[in-house]
Amino acid sequence: MADRYLNFTGTTPGRFLARRLGLPQPATLRRWAPEHPTLQGDLLHLTVGGDSPHKGDLTDILTRTNLNATTTPDSPHPTAVVVDATGIGDTPDLAQLHALLHPVVRSVAENGRVVILGTPLSLTDHHQAAAQQALEGFVRSLGKELGKGRTATLVRMCSAGAAESTLRFLLSPRSAYVSGQVIEVGEAEADPSPRDWDRPLSGRTALVTGAARGIGEAVAEVLARDGAHVVVLDVPAAQAELVRVADRLGGTALPLDITADDAGEHIASALAPGGLDILIHNAGITRDRKLANMPADRWSPVLDVNLTSVLRTTDALLKSGALNRGGSIVATASIAGIAGNVGQTNYAASKAGIIGMVRALAPVALAEYGVTVNAVAPGFIETKMTAAVPLLIREAGRRMNSLAQGGLPVDVAETTAWLAGASSGVNGQVIRVCGQSLLGA
Repeated sequence: MADRYLNFTGTTPGRFLARRLGLPQPATLRRWAPEHPTLQGDLLHLTVGGDSPHKGDLTDILTRTNLNATTTPDSPHPTAVVVDATGIGDTPDLAQLHALLHPVVRSVAENGRVVILGTPLSLTDHHQAAAQQALEGFVRSLGKELGKGRTATLVRMCSAGAAESTLRFLLSPRSAYVSGQVIEVGEAEADPSPRDWDRPLSGRTALVTGAARGIGEAVAEVLARDGAHVVVLDVPAAQAELVRVADRLGGTALPLDITADDAGEHIASALAPGGLDILIHNAGITRDRKLANMPADRWSPVLDVNLTSVLRTTDALLKSGALNRGGSIVATASIAGIAGNVGQTNYAASKAGIIGMVRALAPVALAEYGVTVNAVAPGFIETKMTAAVPLLIREAGRRMNSLAQGGLPVDVAETTAWLAGASSGVNGQVIRVCGQSLLGA
């Protein structure tokens, strides 16, 4: 369903009225498209807290983003500002952050990016930990202030090389609906650079569950665009739609009930020689009702599809060796699993369970199988399901975030594709794709 308010406030009368009444003024987000696959303009690269050990590597990486990287604030409207704050070790250093960003933050171009680079928190130096943790509150607040489609993100990194895929994602149109997030990037096990940054998943095979429509279909499209061969899975009742998606993307259709006890074995046997490199758990259902009115037949299916099947098939594919070393698992959580939602005790429980799985499995899967495990947590995404939500609740869902609009399935897909191809340093992360929703913020 079209966002009529967004369209109206994009007109001159709409902008005037929204300003006079103090209403949200969402900007049209610039997303990836073949005609503009990258952001364009100047990138201001600043450093606070003294000399940075990442300076040389960061300069090289930022130069490769197709933005015009500079260390002098000469551009009247920079498209992006990247602040290397890894050298901040005590709270007085934070004054430098204010001094550098205060004069330029208003001038960041519409749909621009502000990325702050921090370092993991010290477990032995509480002054360093306090200063670096302060960056999180700073970024989350800045994301709520920027407006005009601009986003702010904090990346805690050990090395610039391991963070390149993350920086490329954040400094591109692909991250249009990701803001106010904190992303941890540890050391990568191997050189994370793909041969072709335009098709970083070339030569890989990806399985996407729940792929006949909606977010799953969008995920399959983006993975195929990035070079992967996609195996799309959905229930047998959706076989006709599933085959159409597979044919359009040059992929393979796999009609299967993901809740079957032997679903993992069926998937492994259906894969072509060479196995699986990317496993995307997207299949999910809702059966909303307040707990006092929720019978067991509305509780159990949601937990079975959204959580139990994920655990069962993941275990089976890892133990069978069907998921290759160097591969990745990306599961779909939800902000409902973080913040809760009225009438969704079953759904929120299942999505919170996904987060628990990711955090516990990620270090084990990387150590034993060489596979990363991450999750996306969508907020209000414009789908057929949200189009059926009552008008006032739908409008609240759209406006209650820093970007003042709902996201699109492609926003979840872009974030999923980045996690699928990110270095092994991005592991155990739960990334909210919610425009920095006020829920659970």
